[in-house]
Amino acid sequence: MPERTAEVTAAGIARLAGVGRAAVSNWRRRHADFPRPVGGTETSPSFALADVEGWLRAQGKLDEVPLRERVWQQVAGHPAGAVTALAHAGCVLLLVRDRSSAWPKLAAVSDERLAETLPVALEEVLTERLGVERSVLTPSPAELGPSVPLLRGAAELAAEIGARQAFEFLLGRHLDANPRQYTLTPPGPAALMAALAAPTEGPRPTVLDPASGTGTLLRAVEHPGALHGQDTDPDLAALTALRLALASDADIRVRTGDSLRADAFPHLTADTVLCHPPFNERNWGHDELAYDPRWEYGFPARTESELAWVQHALARLRPGGTAVLLMPPAAASRRSGRRIRADLLRRGALRAVVALPAGAAPPYGIPLHLWVLRKPAAGVTVSPELLLVDTTADHVGRDKLDWQAVHTAVLDAWLPFDKHGTVTETPGASRSVPVIELLDDDVDLAPARHLPPPAAGGGAAELLAVRDRLAETLGRTVALTPPPALPADAATRAAGDPTAAAARPTGVTVGELARTGALELRAGGAGTTSFTGAPTRVLTENDVFAAQPPSGTLPDGAPEEPVLLAPGDVVVPVLGGGSLARVVDTATAGAALGRNLQLLRPDPAALDPWFLAGFLRGTTNTRQASSYASTATRLDVRRLQLPRLPLTEQQRYGERFRALAEFEDALRLAGRIGEQLVQGLFDGLADGTVAP
Repeated sequence: MPERTAEVTAAGIARLAGVGRAAVSNWRRRHADFPRPVGGTETSPSFALADVEGWLRAQGKLDEVPLRERVWQQVAGHPAGAVTALAHAGCVLLLVRDRSSAWPKLAAVSDERLAETLPVALEEVLTERLGVERSVLTPSPAELGPSVPLLRGAAELAAEIGARQAFEFLLGRHLDANPRQYTLTPPGPAALMAALAAPTEGPRPTVLDPASGTGTLLRAVEHPGALHGQDTDPDLAALTALRLALASDADIRVRTGDSLRADAFPHLTADTVLCHPPFNERNWGHDELAYDPRWEYGFPARTESELAWVQHALARLRPGGTAVLLMPPAAASRRSGRRIRADLLRRGALRAVVALPAGAAPPYGIPLHLWVLRKPAAGVTVSPELLLVDTTADHVGRDKLDWQAVHTAVLDAWLPFDKHGTVTETPGASRSVPVIELLDDDVDLAPARHLPPPAAGGGAAELLAVRDRLAETLGRTVALTPPPALPADAATRAAGDPTAAAARPTGVTVGELARTGALELRAGGAGTTSFTGAPTRVLTENDVFAAQPPSGTLPDGAPEEPVLLAPGDVVVPVLGGGSLARVVDTATAGAALGRNLQLLRPDPAALDPWFLAGFLRGTTNTRQASSYASTATRLDVRRLQLPRLPLTEQQRYGERFRALAEFEDALRLAGRIGEQLVQGLFDGLADGTVAP
């Protein structure tokens, strides 16, 4: 059986070479020897990976294709599709993980023989780990044939970074490549939900996610005894089963089907239920499920699908078990659900409502809620209070979230409340509200209704301190104001040469400097903004635009090797069309490079970093190096130009650029402090804490 040649798209070529897609389009137009398409469509062609590799090396644009990139291209170019390729790779990675001694013997034979013998070994390990029902994952020899090169590569990648990390990397790439196909639960909310539901004592818990999706919620559970999941998409259920089996030694049971209409675990009594249900679904089974015994707290209206999921979660809990659901904020206040909310409160089933910052999870534009529920147990006194937590005040925007701060704030309120049934109020942040106060005509449980935020300035004394800080910053800004600008020829005469005119030096592109070794180019991409354990800092795209310290974190065990920053590195955003470059200082050094950022690491013997950053910010320069699509502008960093100047002259420019950057930082800080003072005065005058 001949080995199938892996294919790669233009986007994949750009990733291999560390450039934008516009650069790939230019190569196709300008170079007659660029490889011809071997598949795809006219608007989205694909190319043979081996041919592309050879061409890139011949052009000096590539030294070696990383193993993980090669394996990913084999997944993306699989003739049966990426999902099938991921399932095959996951099966083999599970075999490599659980029966490491079996794989070398199996892999020592030819491709044809491996495809024939592998299904038997896969059948054994899949049945053992996922149950008899999941042995249907086992591919046949004919199905495995085109996957053999991928399977060998995946096993080699597992030997390099681990079987779990290899599958996480491949699955993550697939999810990133198909963002509209899946509704994802980000790691930050998943970790928080798992922490809220974690039992304080007892054996390893049995956990259920009735809308498991990609398995992120189940994967966030620490030390589970058994993990049960269900999803309507059979392909996604299969990938989730493999993902969980590779990540945990717990018993794994993942089934296909609609949990509301066809519950796969009708007799399960779980210790914990975690769920990110689909929002605003009208066709959830309202008509055929009218007499279902799960509606213990009331029959949900057709428009209240989320309350159906809430009651399904409670029905699958053991008495005293905890459920945490990610909910749309409207579910806390819609009039059609007020009777069910009231009954949940009266019977003590609803224990807390937590308002998350906007950007926590899709849809990213609204602040979602977490509902913490506990199934009432016989003989246990019902708590007369509900915990309300609001974390929206200081965290706005998907890229500005400090998940560690959110995580800490929520647990600091929940843990004492869970233990004592009440908690000391933190103004504007958390409060335990008597249930009787909430049982009015609306039964509105939105935290913002009951937790008015404190004044922005924090009172007259703090406003005075803010004013003093603003005055100090404005004084520093005046001191840093640049001197009057002189025309280039006048500056040359002022330097001592009255006859000389400013000559424009010849230019050189960043790409040419990279080829000669004067600087190194690296693309960001590893890492997410999440909080799981001990994180590594990540410099995000927003951090560069806002001139703030690294705010993202890299989860422990992330599948991709991060690019770590060093002092003197220059970081450039590649999306958005703006002219911006940041020189890494010692405080930022050590952080990982985030997505949509390009790193330029100059050789200090050849290039001054501030000279480099200053010329990269030129508007004409960035305009000439940008490509324009229908939805975004992308910067091709390799096309940016610098003048050829000796190092001493570069340093002279660099000092001026550094002074301008310092002035810019002072202006930005003054603006932020000024906004804080103005809003604080408005709030103080309005709420009576400041005299007019």
